Amino acid sequence: METGVGVAPGEATRAIRAARPTRRTVESELGRKRRARRIGRMLTETHPDAHCELNHQGPLQLAVATILSAQCTDQRVNEVTPKLFARYPTAADYAGADRAELEEMIRPTGFFRNKTNSLINLGQQLVERYDGQVPRRMADLVTLPGIGRKTANVILGNAFGVPGITVDTHFDRLVHRWELTTETDPVKIEHAVGALFERRDWTMLSHRVIFHGRRVCHARKPACGACTLARLCPSYGIGPTDPAAAAKLLKGPRARELAVQAGVDPDLVPATAAVGDTP
Repeated sequence: METGVGVAPGEATRAIRAARPTRRTVESELGRKRRARRIGRMLTETHPDAHCELNHQGPLQLAVATILSAQCTDQRVNEVTPKLFARYPTAADYAGADRAELEEMIRPTGFFRNKTNSLINLGQQLVERYDGQVPRRMADLVTLPGIGRKTANVILGNAFGVPGITVDTHFDRLVHRWELTTETDPVKIEHAVGALFERRDWTMLSHRVIFHGRRVCHARKPACGACTLARLCPSYGIGPTDPAAAAKLLKGPRARELAVQAGVDPDLVPATAAVGDTP
Protein backbone atom coordinates (compact mmCIF):
# COMPACT_ATOMS: atom_id res chain seq x y z
CA MET A 1 0.00 0.00 0.00
CA GLU A 2 1.23 3.48 -0.80
CA THR A 3 2.12 5.23 2.46
CA GLY A 4 3.01 8.64 1.05
CA VAL A 5 5.49 9.31 3.84
CA GLY A 6 8.68 8.62 1.89
CA VAL A 7 10.87 8.36 5.00
CA ALA A 8 13.43 5.64 5.58
CA PRO A 9 14.90 4.90 9.00
CA GLY A 10 18.37 6.42 9.40
CA GLU A 11 21.44 4.61 10.66
CA ALA A 12 20.89 5.91 14.18
CA THR A 13 17.33 4.60 14.21
CA ARG A 14 18.39 1.16 12.96
CA ALA A 15 21.05 0.98 15.63
CA ILE A 16 18.52 1.78 18.32
CA ARG A 17 16.11 -0.88 17.07
CA ALA A 18 18.89 -3.47 16.79
CA ALA A 19 18.46 -4.90 20.28
CA ARG A 20 16.08 -4.88 23.19
CA PRO A 21 17.12 -2.21 25.69
CA THR A 22 19.03 -3.47 28.70
CA ARG A 23 18.78 -2.09 32.20
CA ARG A 24 21.86 -0.27 33.41
CA THR A 25 23.15 -0.71 36.95
CA VAL A 26 25.12 2.38 37.92
CA GLU A 27 25.58 5.05 35.28
CA SER A 28 28.47 7.49 35.62
CA GLU A 29 27.96 11.21 35.10
CA LEU A 30 29.96 10.97 31.88
CA GLY A 31 27.85 8.02 30.75
CA ARG A 32 24.66 9.94 31.48
CA LYS A 33 25.88 12.93 29.51
CA ARG A 34 26.83 10.77 26.54
CA ARG A 35 23.45 9.02 26.61
CA ALA A 36 21.68 12.39 26.92
CA ARG A 37 23.54 13.68 23.86
CA ARG A 38 22.51 10.56 21.93
CA ILE A 39 18.91 11.14 22.98
CA GLY A 40 19.24 14.73 21.79
CA ARG A 41 20.57 13.65 18.39
CA MET A 42 17.81 11.07 18.00
CA LEU A 43 15.16 13.63 18.91
CA THR A 44 16.57 15.91 16.21
CA GLU A 45 16.15 13.13 13.66
CA THR A 46 12.74 12.09 14.96
CA HIS A 47 11.17 15.54 15.19
CA PRO A 48 12.66 17.79 12.49
CA ASP A 49 9.44 19.83 12.59
CA ALA A 50 9.69 20.71 16.29
CA HIS A 51 8.81 24.34 17.03
CA CYS A 52 6.81 26.54 19.38
CA GLU A 53 3.23 25.53 18.70
CA LEU A 54 1.75 28.78 19.98
CA ASN A 55 1.12 31.02 16.98
CA HIS A 56 2.55 34.48 17.57
CA GLN A 57 4.34 37.44 16.07
CA GLY A 58 6.70 39.09 18.51
CA PRO A 59 7.33 38.82 22.25
CA LEU A 60 4.08 40.44 23.45
CA GLN A 61 1.89 38.02 21.52
CA LEU A 62 3.99 35.11 22.73
CA ALA A 63 3.74 36.27 26.34
CA VAL A 64 -0.04 36.55 26.04
CA ALA A 65 -0.39 33.18 24.29
CA THR A 66 1.78 31.47 26.90
CA ILE A 67 -0.31 32.89 29.74
CA LEU A 68 -3.46 31.62 28.00
CA SER A 69 -1.91 28.16 27.49
CA ALA A 70 -2.02 27.33 31.21
CA GLN A 71 -4.35 24.32 31.62
CA CYS A 72 -5.29 24.62 27.95
CA THR A 73 -4.15 23.05 24.68
CA ASP A 74 -2.07 25.07 22.25
CA GLN A 75 -4.67 24.34 19.57
CA ARG A 76 -7.43 25.98 21.59
CA VAL A 77 -5.20 28.99 22.34
CA ASN A 78 -4.42 29.35 18.63
CA GLU A 79 -8.16 29.42 17.90
CA VAL A 80 -8.65 32.32 20.31
CA THR A 81 -5.60 34.51 19.71
CA PRO A 82 -6.17 35.82 16.14
CA LYS A 83 -9.14 37.97 17.22
CA LEU A 84 -7.49 38.74 20.54
CA PHE A 85 -4.27 39.98 18.95
CA ALA A 86 -6.21 42.07 16.45
CA ARG A 87 -8.25 43.68 19.23
CA TYR A 88 -5.29 44.25 21.59
CA PRO A 89 -2.13 44.87 19.53
CA THR A 90 -0.13 46.70 22.22
CA ALA A 91 0.59 46.48 25.94
CA ALA A 92 -1.37 49.70 26.42
CA ASP A 93 -4.42 48.03 24.88
CA TYR A 94 -4.29 45.24 27.48
CA ALA A 95 -3.69 47.79 30.24
CA GLY A 96 -6.88 49.65 29.30
CA ALA A 97 -8.97 46.63 28.30
CA ASP A 98 -12.61 46.32 29.29
CA ARG A 99 -12.56 43.39 31.69
CA ALA A 100 -15.88 41.88 30.60
CA GLU A 101 -14.94 42.04 26.93
CA LEU A 102 -11.53 40.49 27.50
CA GLU A 103 -12.98 37.74 29.68
CA GLU A 104 -15.45 36.82 26.96
CA MET A 105 -12.75 36.67 24.28
CA ILE A 106 -10.50 34.31 26.24
CA ARG A 107 -13.27 32.29 27.95
CA PRO A 108 -12.61 29.16 25.78
CA THR A 109 -9.09 28.84 27.26
CA GLY A 110 -10.43 28.25 30.78
CA PHE A 111 -9.65 30.07 34.05
CA PHE A 112 -10.52 33.17 32.08
CA ARG A 113 -11.01 35.47 35.08
CA ASN A 114 -7.54 34.81 36.47
CA LYS A 115 -6.04 35.05 32.99
CA THR A 116 -7.83 38.34 32.39
CA ASN A 117 -6.32 39.70 35.59
CA SER A 118 -2.88 38.60 34.45
CA LEU A 119 -3.24 40.16 30.99
CA ILE A 120 -4.52 43.50 32.24
CA ASN A 121 -1.87 43.68 34.96
CA LEU A 122 0.81 42.59 32.51
CA GLY A 123 -0.14 45.40 30.16
CA GLN A 124 -0.07 47.93 32.98
CA GLN A 125 3.33 46.77 34.22
CA LEU A 126 4.83 46.82 30.73
CA VAL A 127 3.57 50.35 30.13
CA GLU A 128 4.69 51.66 33.52
CA ARG A 129 8.06 49.95 33.76
CA TYR A 130 9.24 49.04 30.27
CA ASP A 131 7.74 51.63 27.91
CA GLY A 132 5.25 49.04 26.66
CA GLN A 133 7.93 46.56 25.58
CA VAL A 134 8.52 43.02 26.82
CA PRO A 135 11.93 42.91 28.53
CA ARG A 136 14.54 40.44 27.34
CA ARG A 137 16.05 39.49 30.69
CA MET A 138 14.94 36.60 32.91
CA ALA A 139 15.30 38.74 36.03
CA ASP A 140 12.82 41.26 34.62
CA LEU A 141 10.39 38.82 33.04
CA VAL A 142 9.73 36.83 36.21
CA THR A 143 8.59 39.98 38.03
CA LEU A 144 5.71 40.46 35.58
CA PRO A 145 2.13 39.25 36.25
CA GLY A 146 1.40 35.79 34.87
CA ILE A 147 5.03 35.10 33.93
CA GLY A 148 7.05 32.54 35.87
CA ARG A 149 10.37 31.01 34.97
CA LYS A 150 8.85 28.49 32.54
CA THR A 151 6.99 31.20 30.61
CA ALA A 152 10.07 33.43 30.70
CA ASN A 153 12.16 30.70 29.08
CA VAL A 154 9.54 30.29 26.34
CA ILE A 155 9.67 34.03 25.62
CA LEU A 156 13.45 34.30 25.78
CA GLY A 157 14.08 31.28 23.59
CA ASN A 158 11.44 31.89 20.94
CA ALA A 159 11.09 35.67 20.80
CA PHE A 160 14.62 36.81 21.64
CA GLY A 161 16.83 33.87 20.68
CA VAL A 162 18.18 33.49 24.22
CA PRO A 163 18.65 29.74 24.93
CA GLY A 164 16.38 28.36 27.63
CA ILE A 165 14.92 25.09 28.85
CA THR A 166 11.15 24.94 29.30
CA VAL A 167 10.25 22.50 32.05
CA ASP A 168 6.59 21.81 31.34
CA THR A 169 4.73 18.62 32.27
CA HIS A 170 5.99 16.76 29.19
CA PHE A 171 9.62 17.76 29.72
CA ASP A 172 9.41 16.87 33.43
CA ARG A 173 7.91 13.45 32.68
CA LEU A 174 10.32 12.48 29.93
CA VAL A 175 13.62 13.48 31.55
CA HIS A 176 12.62 11.38 34.55
CA ARG A 177 11.66 8.43 32.36
CA TRP A 178 15.05 8.74 30.69
CA GLU A 179 16.68 9.01 34.13
CA LEU A 180 18.54 12.17 33.20
CA THR A 181 17.86 13.64 36.63
CA THR A 182 16.27 12.78 39.96
CA GLU A 183 15.46 16.40 40.76
CA THR A 184 11.80 17.27 41.23
CA ASP A 185 11.92 21.07 41.51
CA PRO A 186 11.46 22.62 38.03
CA VAL A 187 14.37 25.05 38.44
CA LYS A 188 16.68 22.25 39.58
CA ILE A 189 15.48 20.08 36.68
CA GLU A 190 16.25 22.94 34.30
CA HIS A 191 19.80 23.30 35.61
CA ALA A 192 20.49 19.56 35.88
CA VAL A 193 19.34 18.77 32.34
CA GLY A 194 20.91 21.93 30.96
CA ALA A 195 24.29 20.75 32.22
CA LEU A 196 24.01 17.67 29.97
CA PHE A 197 23.60 19.64 26.73
CA GLU A 198 25.22 22.53 24.92
CA ARG A 199 23.58 25.81 25.90
CA ARG A 200 22.90 26.69 22.26
CA ASP A 201 20.69 23.59 21.99
CA TRP A 202 18.44 24.27 24.99
CA THR A 203 15.50 25.93 23.24
CA MET A 204 15.19 23.39 20.44
CA LEU A 205 15.81 20.53 22.87
CA SER A 206 12.78 21.73 24.83
CA HIS A 207 10.61 21.75 21.70
CA ARG A 208 11.75 18.27 20.66
CA VAL A 209 11.18 16.77 24.10
CA ILE A 210 7.71 18.35 24.23
CA PHE A 211 6.93 17.07 20.73
CA HIS A 212 8.01 13.59 21.78
CA GLY A 213 5.89 13.76 24.92
CA ARG A 214 2.82 14.83 22.98
CA ARG A 215 3.20 12.45 20.08
CA VAL A 216 4.97 9.33 21.36
CA CYS A 217 5.79 9.17 25.07
CA HIS A 218 2.34 9.81 26.52
CA ALA A 219 1.71 10.09 30.25
CA ARG A 220 -0.55 7.09 30.74
CA LYS A 221 0.47 4.79 27.91
CA PRO A 222 3.68 5.61 25.99
CA ALA A 223 4.19 4.06 22.56
CA CYS A 224 7.31 2.12 23.60
CA GLY A 225 7.15 -0.32 20.70
CA ALA A 226 7.09 2.53 18.15
CA CYS A 227 9.66 4.82 19.74
CA THR A 228 13.00 5.72 18.19
CA LEU A 229 14.48 6.16 21.67
CA ALA A 230 13.72 2.60 22.79
CA ARG A 231 17.37 1.52 22.99
CA LEU A 232 18.31 4.55 25.07
CA CYS A 233 15.36 4.55 27.47
CA PRO A 234 15.61 2.80 30.86
CA SER A 235 11.81 2.98 31.15
CA TYR A 236 11.21 0.98 27.97
CA GLY A 237 8.30 -1.37 28.56
CA ILE A 238 6.05 0.80 30.72
CA GLY A 239 3.91 1.11 27.59
CA PRO A 240 3.09 -1.57 25.00
CA THR A 241 6.17 -2.93 23.23
CA ASP A 242 4.21 -4.72 20.53
CA PRO A 243 4.61 -2.56 17.39
CA ALA A 244 1.00 -3.01 16.33
CA ALA A 245 -0.30 -1.84 19.70
CA ALA A 246 2.25 0.94 20.02
CA ALA A 247 1.62 2.32 16.53
CA LYS A 248 -1.99 2.98 17.48
CA LEU A 249 -0.77 5.38 20.17
CA LEU A 250 1.24 7.68 17.89
CA LYS A 251 -0.24 11.14 17.46
CA GLY A 252 0.17 14.23 15.32
CA PRO A 253 0.46 15.09 11.62
CA ARG A 254 3.65 13.03 11.22
CA ALA A 255 2.39 9.93 13.06
CA ARG A 256 3.00 7.65 10.07
CA GLU A 257 6.50 9.02 9.59
CA LEU A 258 7.23 8.46 13.27
CA ALA A 259 6.26 4.82 12.78
CA VAL A 260 8.61 4.48 9.80
CA GLN A 261 11.47 6.06 11.74
CA ALA A 262 10.97 3.49 14.50
CA GLY A 263 10.95 0.62 12.00
CA VAL A 264 7.21 0.04 12.32
CA ASP A 265 4.70 -0.46 9.51
CA PRO A 266 3.00 2.96 9.06
CA ASP A 267 -0.21 1.24 7.96
CA LEU A 268 -0.66 0.27 11.61
CA VAL A 269 -1.19 3.93 12.51
CA PRO A 270 -4.90 4.84 12.59
CA ALA A 271 -6.07 7.56 10.25
CA THR A 272 -7.39 9.52 13.25
CA ALA A 273 -3.89 9.85 14.70
CA ALA A 274 -2.98 12.72 12.42
CA VAL A 275 -6.06 14.82 13.12
CA GLY A 276 -6.26 14.51 16.89
CA ASP A 277 -5.05 17.37 19.08
CA THR A 278 -1.84 16.77 21.00
CA PRO A 279 -2.32 18.28 24.50
